Amino acid sequence: MAEKTLKIKQVRSIIGRPARQKRTMEALGLRRINHEREVVASPQVLGMIEKVKHLITVEEL
Repeated sequence: MAEKTLKIKQVRSIIGRPARQKRTMEALGLRRINHEREVVASPQVLGMIEKVKHLITVEEL
């Protein structure tokens, strides 16, 4: 079975956000606005996406 891949894109700034959210964005590999990454949808990644869902958009590939 093929793994699910998600495209995540940072759409809002992390300036002024709590350090925990900044570290989560860094862990997802997002560094600046309009930066995109493709990630495998593991339970850990889905949990991180849930914590910063107000800063990103998610698209299923």
